Amino acid sequence: MLAAGWAVDPRKETRVLVLTRGVNESIMIGRDVVVTVLEVRGDHVRIGIAAPRDVPVHREEVFRALEDGGEAPRG
Repeated sequence: MLAAGWAVDPRKETRVLVLTRGVNESIMIGRDVVVTVLEVRGDHVRIGIAAPRDVPVHREEVFRALEDGGEAPRG
């Protein structure tokens, strides 16, 4: 089942595509990146990301820290 809609990201004032996926269901980003829901436990969702080695994949806070020239947060 795939539900989709648009929402506004107040941090960036941009539109965000909102999708509903269940365990073992995926979304494609372009032709090369697959994001799969692995597990849902309460308010925690584990996802798996399959991407080519040349595509950097980071949690947002790690990406922002690296972009700002700082050290990546641990954990």
